[in-house]
Amino acid sequence: MNSQTCSSQPTSTSCSIEPDLDRATQLVFKLLALPGVSGQEKVVANFIREQLVNAGADPKAIKTDQAHRRTRRAGQVGNLAFRLRGTKRRERRMLLAHMDTVPICVGAKPVLEQGRIRSKDSATGLGADDRAGVAVVLSTALELLRRKVPHPPLTFLWSVQEEVGLQGIRHASLGMLDKPKLAFNFDGGSPTKLTIGATGGYRMTILVEGLASHAGGAPEAGVSAITIASLAITDLQQRGWHGAIAKGSNRGTSNVGVIQGGTATNVVADRVQIQVEARSQSKSFRKRIVREIENAFKKAARSVTNATGNCGKVEFHGHLDYESFKLSSRQPCLQIAELAVRSIGGTPMRFVSAGGLDANWLTARGIPTVTLGCGQLFQHTCSEQLDLSWFHQACRIAIRIATSQEQ
Repeated sequence: MNSQTCSSQPTSTSCSIEPDLDRATQLVFKLLALPGVSGQEKVVANFIREQLVNAGADPKAIKTDQAHRRTRRAGQVGNLAFRLRGTKRRERRMLLAHMDTVPICVGAKPVLEQGRIRSKDSATGLGADDRAGVAVVLSTALELLRRKVPHPPLTFLWSVQEEVGLQGIRHASLGMLDKPKLAFNFDGGSPTKLTIGATGGYRMTILVEGLASHAGGAPEAGVSAITIASLAITDLQQRGWHGAIAKGSNRGTSNVGVIQGGTATNVVADRVQIQVEARSQSKSFRKRIVREIENAFKKAARSVTNATGNCGKVEFHGHLDYESFKLSSRQPCLQIAELAVRSIGGTPMRFVSAGGLDANWLTARGIPTVTLGCGQLFQHTCSEQLDLSWFHQACRIAIRIATSQEQ
């Protein structure tokens, strides 16, 4: 494989570095086989550290933070960063991906069939979300260490607990990153798809309290928490505030995802706990969705009474998972990413995500971040696959981003 290729595409350099794609493929196979759900990423972090040191990285340039001590769930390790001094004067760039996978991917055994990697066990997800991104970022760092090619100051970041509300990035130590001014997140889909914005997400727990009574002997004395919850959810569905939401020019979503309650069929249920989320690109509209959910449950609690006029009550406990964002066309990270895509013959496509990304919190914390795909398909399912040709394209794009002369 040639180490450099010359392109007629419009870039600031006449020749571009080509990564060792065979080595990158071996790397992603190893990463896909590692366990590491959210909060249990230590084995992945240790693998990354070992690969960097073996390629000649200064161990002192590899740092971890204490983000896992501040996240909502206990974690084994914090975010992992590797910093490289630049060989040319430019603003520091950061390439990143998240280490954690969802639980369905534990035990994945990657196999290659007809150009796509999948899990050999049909009951197990692959974990390409986001081990493919981890491999792209790590492969790029290893290429620079082995080949000593010119590059601007760089930070490589592997985050934790992305799949449980972007917790690792939310609590990341910015000092450890050495002040990057722009960032490139590798996570999901086609490598020519550039995610320039994403929705904001709010999650809440709703506690519905009724009154217990014997369902056969004295049902009229009880207040059913299940009935209250059912009425509230029905109300939201009928008025268009559950599922896909469209009110005038405003768009959003909400979902009642978990409902737990009741103890026996012969007891009027006195307690139900519900997990709900609300999303929208518009901060104000997302707050409106939350208000509609709260009002529906309050109204339902007042409407269900027992024979003596007692009714139920509700409590709400919510938190913002991540705020929405959208990059402007003038952002240097977007311009550099688009040039890199064009340099391999691709056509960049701008996209706004309905889900959260590490880019949400990075952009909110002052580091504008564009997200690029790296070949994942059917994420979070047992049918998950990694398109190997797309993964290779992402590796080529990443090394161009890391070595280009723009900005």
